[in-house]
Amino acid sequence: MIRIYRYGEISDEEIFKRSEALPDVSGTVAAIIADVRARGDAALFDYTERFDHVRLTALEVSAEEFAEALNKTDPRMLEVLKKAAASIRAFHQEQKRSGFILNEKKGVVIGQKVLPMARVGLYVPGGTAAYPSTVLMDAIPAKIAGVKELVIVTPPGRDGKVNPVILAAAKTAGVDKVYKVGGAQAVAALAYGTETIGQADKIVGPGNAFVAEAKHQIFGQAGIDMIAGPSEILVIADGKSDPVQVAADLLSQAEHDKNASAVLVTESEELAKKVQAEIERQLAVLPREEIARVSVENNGKIILTKDVEEAVAIANRIAPEHLELVLDQPFDYLDMVENAGSVFLGRNCPEALGDYMAGPNHTLPTGGTARFSSPLSVDDFVKKIQYTYFSQEAFRGLARDVAYFAEQEGLSGHARSALSRLEEDV
Repeated sequence: MIRIYRYGEISDEEIFKRSEALPDVSGTVAAIIADVRARGDAALFDYTERFDHVRLTALEVSAEEFAEALNKTDPRMLEVLKKAAASIRAFHQEQKRSGFILNEKKGVVIGQKVLPMARVGLYVPGGTAAYPSTVLMDAIPAKIAGVKELVIVTPPGRDGKVNPVILAAAKTAGVDKVYKVGGAQAVAALAYGTETIGQADKIVGPGNAFVAEAKHQIFGQAGIDMIAGPSEILVIADGKSDPVQVAADLLSQAEHDKNASAVLVTESEELAKKVQAEIERQLAVLPREEIARVSVENNGKIILTKDVEEAVAIANRIAPEHLELVLDQPFDYLDMVENAGSVFLGRNCPEALGDYMAGPNHTLPTGGTARFSSPLSVDDFVKKIQYTYFSQEAFRGLARDVAYFAEQEGLSGHARSALSRLEEDV
């Protein structure tokens, strides 16, 4: 059963503790990466047979497999994918930025170019659970950014095929290629390239402990979005909130993972007790009860506060992935929120809406990293190049200042470089 705490009566360590760290798989992952670098496609085929229990003859999903997948996908699902994609595009289109030029000073031009990355790889988890929403959320911002080639890596099923709905989402989002490979070996293939899979500039997308560790180890060879941890939700609710809805919202994240975190912060002891009981009732009929129960009992908590302001202050310290403000006037508190991945406002905005149809991205910072990082966006798929031009006259006006500054840092070579353009003895 989820536990109820009164803020101030127990230690901060208990209030703010998170789930235990992922298992240490660094050695195994390092060996896989080294093997993929050495043997390329041959290693990918071998690992796919070992881990996914299928021996492939080709890594890339063919046009025929795409056509077959679209035919197998429920027509309603295809329509829902299109509807979700439209919302995601509309939101992320507003994030697109262009460069700028400043030429207000005579003889000086400075500016910045914004360029898309050439090639990006998206990791999409496979297995029994298919997440087409991940495809849309990761691929659409990349396409808006102008990424030239966007590819997916995802593990195949035992039939050697990719889940049809994943391919349908890939087609909807405009993904260029899909490869049937998963795990740390897929991340290694994207980072270093193989005979079939080209080297990527950046790798994004969630995965298990092996995928997360692989992204950590290849960082620097390629960019990554983030090291995603277990899912998190924090709900701030008042005494007028519906306990059935609040409990359902908490369980929507608890069912993800045994390490997921579901937290309710409320000023109402009556609501806290009702939600506690309602979680037990809903767990009994939840298909993923085993996972959600471990999550709730190990990592879940209900925190009683004196008022909503104190609840928001606690949320800012926790910096949750998802934050719900289940209140009549949620916008009154939005400006107080400083640390959260994504905020859901009001009584009719469950986090699940954000996972699928609302439009803002659902790839979010976890583990408290919302204190310094942001949701996946178009910015994640571009790079910036700055440039500078000075005419002779304009540079001469600053040369001695440049030289002086350089000398203060003990870099006389820099100073000489500047003074040489004054035609003086350097």
